[in-house]
Amino acid sequence: MLRVIFPILLLISATSFLSSCSSDEKHADSPEGAYATAQEFDKDERFEEAIKRYQELKNKFPYSRYAAMAELAIADDYFKQESYPEAQVAYQAFKDLHPKHPQIDYVTYRLAMSFYNQLPGTVDRDLTLAKSTILYFDEVISQYPNSKYISECREKKTATLKMLAAKEEYIADFYYKRGKYDSALLRYDGLAHKYAGLGFDAKALSRASICASKNGEPDKAKRYINELAKKFPGSSELSAAR
Repeated sequence: MLRVIFPILLLISATSFLSSCSSDEKHADSPEGAYATAQEFDKDERFEEAIKRYQELKNKFPYSRYAAMAELAIADDYFKQESYPEAQVAYQAFKDLHPKHPQIDYVTYRLAMSFYNQLPGTVDRDLTLAKSTILYFDEVISQYPNSKYISECREKKTATLKMLAAKEEYIADFYYKRGKYDSALLRYDGLAHKYAGLGFDAKALSRASICASKNGEPDKAKRYINELAKKFPGSSELSAAR
């Protein structure tokens, strides 16, 4: 019995496989079918295969509306895989090629998030990408006021600014601890005024006052103390500066 059943099962399996292959080939003859096939791989989270199919669609039907849909799908698949450098490049290319696309706010938001997700976890590392991160968050906020992504853009922009502020504090503290008060003063002043309102102001003004005093600049030290007294009266930072 098994010797009879097993060949039948093989035949059914082979028939099914050939049917699937011929179906895929048939779908590939139209942009709609090619896109639908790629999306099936997307749904199964087979992102590499999906990206391959989207690329094939773009090459075969470059002037179809599905080509642009495939470009965006490729960027999204890189993002889903957490391949953020690749996603960044793909979203940027899409943005450059389709500046008037109906989903351009989404594309710009995802571009910003691709930069954001590449930022390091500690402030002692390179934060160069923070500039581009803020640039694209700002673009969504200023140019697409009705976008549903504005709230998250504002939140993530603030988080990015806090990273930059923490980096400035880290460098300022480095100089301060080593008695390099002129260099520390520049950093604390920048921290107090460039990154105002992010939670670093009181310490920055206090340390700036101390550095100015150590540098033999009593008038400048007094100005920092007056600003500190106005903004943070009764604070421990004010007591330390005095």
